[in-house]
Amino acid sequence: MIRALLRNTVLANLVFVLVLVMGTLSYQMLPRQQDPTINFNWIVIVTALPGASAEDIEMRVTQPMEDALRKLNDVNFVSSTSRVGLSNILVRFRDLDERTFDKRVNDLRREIQSKRSELPRDIVEPIILEITSANAFPTATIILQGQDNDEVLRRLSYQLERDLEQMRGVDRVDTVGLNDPEVQVKLDFNRLASLGVSPTQVADMISLQWQDLAAGRLTVSNEQWLVRHVGQSPDPEALARLELPLMSGEVLLEEVASIQRARQDATQRVLFEQKPAVMMAVMKDANANTLELVESLDQFLVEWNQMNSGQGVTAILADDQTETTRRAIDIMQSNALQACCLYLSSVGYFWGGELGCLLLWQYPSL
Repeated sequence: MIRALLRNTVLANLVFVLVLVMGTLSYQMLPRQQDPTINFNWIVIVTALPGASAEDIEMRVTQPMEDALRKLNDVNFVSSTSRVGLSNILVRFRDLDERTFDKRVNDLRREIQSKRSELPRDIVEPIILEITSANAFPTATIILQGQDNDEVLRRLSYQLERDLEQMRGVDRVDTVGLNDPEVQVKLDFNRLASLGVSPTQVADMISLQWQDLAAGRLTVSNEQWLVRHVGQSPDPEALARLELPLMSGEVLLEEVASIQRARQDATQRVLFEQKPAVMMAVMKDANANTLELVESLDQFLVEWNQMNSGQGVTAILADDQTETTRRAIDIMQSNALQACCLYLSSVGYFWGGELGCLLLWQYPSL
């Protein structure tokens, strides 16, 4: 083979070029990340029931879902946490190959869906997350800084979160300091005492009437109509006109309470340079290029700030995990270049000696 390559220089050059092209293409297709993507076989199930106590979350949400998970195969252990308004269940599968693990995740989704009818109607649809080394730690951290912790900051934060989730290579965005809006009803206990009504009774009346209900179908002259009761409204004035049936007659809710639009009580607050802010942790997809994703985020934030320059809100790329990755890639490229030069020098030296020996053997007169 060596003699054939030495005699056919065109073939040798073509093989050499082919090896270089294949190596370059393989290098370009490699994911740019410092650590490999590892699937821990962990699944996290997050279910929210706003306003429920930790005991209610445990009895009405966590336990029924844990009962459904007992039917799954290859489960190593299940751990759950119930707190005010939120259920968090961690499922750890045994070490499985990728195909079997995907089947078990699909089985888990079916079991959770089969328990949906037993869960409270007011729950937020359960969120099922696969935890890997790629989406367990943020690739970049974005700070949205405002002049005040007002509705402008909340609205633009929600908009930016949706925009980031639509970007290629982004798995999800976790927010800190973004509190959901709500309508608050503050009862007048003196007025309730004079009417002989307890706060619990008023809360039950509101929950029964202030909701959307489907009432089935109604057939009129060969035409079918869908009948539903629309009770929920984000307008505090609409809720204030809600009629409460009491023994002494009907009373409007605004007569026994003050209703206002507000936000949920903050469990975490974010300050950036002594100004209120919302922090967003961006998690990348398993096969996404970390360097390209951060560059795309940086360019997107520049354009986003230009579009919202008059709102008094600024988006800042506060932290990214590409500096160590860039250093690692620079070291690898430097080592690869040195190895390539050494290899070419060695091959050139020995090929030159081999070529001289062949020429002397073929033409002794030389």
